[in-house]
Amino acid sequence: MAKVTISLDSDLAIEVMLLAGTRSPQDAVELIVRDYLARRHRTEARAGNATDQERLADRRSAPEEGR
Repeated sequence: MAKVTISLDSDLAIEVMLLAGTRSPQDAVELIVRDYLARRHRTEARAGNATDQERLADRRSAPEEGR
């Protein structure tokens, strides 16, 4: 797996570590990024993604047949 190096403000990194309950900034940031992605996937599973919304909009605007 490829690694990415980033710079963070030390106060920000410490606050994230405290909130995440980790001992290193790297673990804290990784945990938060994984949580963000998991939330996004859950939201898409419940609400659908942009492609689904376009498909549903097309269906709503089309006249119903047989009426």
